[in-house]
Amino acid sequence: MAAPALAKRLCSPPSPSCRETKRLRPAAPAPMGNKNDAAAAAAEATTTAQLQSQPLLPGLPDHLAQLCLSTLPPRLVHAVCRPWRRLLYAPSFPPFLSLYALLQDAGDGGASFAAYDPIAARWDCLPAPPMPSPPPTLCHPSFLSRRLPLQTVAAAGQLVLVAGSTQSLHPALCRPLVFDPAAAPAPRWKVGPRVPLAPRRWCAAGAARGRVFVAGGVGAGYDLAVARSGATWDPATPSAPWEPLPPLRDGRFSRDAAEAVCSGGKVCMVNLRGSGAKEGAVFDLVAGRWEDMPPGMLAGWKGPAAASPDSGDTIFVVDEERGALNAYDWGSDRWSTVAEAGRLKGAAEMAAGGGRVCVVSHGGAKVVVVDVTPKARRWGSTTQPPPHMWEVEAPAGQRVVSLHVLPRMTRPE
Repeated sequence: MAAPALAKRLCSPPSPSCRETKRLRPAAPAPMGNKNDAAAAAAEATTTAQLQSQPLLPGLPDHLAQLCLSTLPPRLVHAVCRPWRRLLYAPSFPPFLSLYALLQDAGDGGASFAAYDPIAARWDCLPAPPMPSPPPTLCHPSFLSRRLPLQTVAAAGQLVLVAGSTQSLHPALCRPLVFDPAAAPAPRWKVGPRVPLAPRRWCAAGAARGRVFVAGGVGAGYDLAVARSGATWDPATPSAPWEPLPPLRDGRFSRDAAEAVCSGGKVCMVNLRGSGAKEGAVFDLVAGRWEDMPPGMLAGWKGPAAASPDSGDTIFVVDEERGALNAYDWGSDRWSTVAEAGRLKGAAEMAAGGGRVCVVSHGGAKVVVVDVTPKARRWGSTTQPPPHMWEVEAPAGQRVVSLHVLPRMTRPE
């Protein structure tokens, strides 16, 4: 039975019994160390085999039982029994949504990847990607006050590394690295085709209708042809080449990393965050041309931005100074405040999916999750109730650098 194309929405906050489960689980279990461990492992294998032989629902074939269980909330399926929990992570079962994060070690500054499982309330390590030599870095002695960007994109249900910098401040990735959480028999990384023209860093990167979108950037040295270039690529077909975009008007998107956010058939990006003077650009996917950004959109783009198809392609931006989550309306060219809270101040990165907006806050120590699904008004009230918020703590000793919402990882049977 094939899983449906759309994953279930990002789940609600963990139940009290799960909130203490904040450990970071390794990608693979450690080997057994003695005879007692071997005996325990054998007993566990026997129990697992017995459970696997049991039907999911007595009296029904497993393929029909899966159809019945797929209509239940994932948290309920997880809570009933081990066979149902195992089914929840099977490639054939509809996936729920998880948070995928780039993490920085608080000690040595090293980078790693992990996924937060909202059902089990835990972080799971991703396998180490096949990094090139020299690898990309997040720290540099010449930039003590800031982190070097390692740009990641979520497209076609996969996590894609598209750009980064080496210690010598050269582009680190000549090919994208793609993590497929639904790969069988286990999630894995793969390598995409060579980036057109030249490897780049400090570019605008995002996803547009399931394709990776890259524009601008800097190569080993400044090249106007690279700074004005752009391309898209479909990670669902790794052998397919990059497709070029019409050139940008100038090299404005080569100063720093920028988000490319897709909404209403257009990809929008701004070359500077905050309230300072900035420039924006919009690429029309249907017409295949670059346009000027609407003035209201540009003026209100004061922090990290994200959009999600399941939220009507609405663009959300966090005003870093006010701590306000704002939503953009194309018709009026205006931003409206969805939520405002002190814990949103200084927001660094954000992602959206499953009716939730996830914001990196507290210097990467926490992720604030905001439920942006429409709520029914209370009887006699003319205003919408405030959105529900909760927090997810980063793994101990690490900080969240960036994050995305993607289907949960499969697990081998």
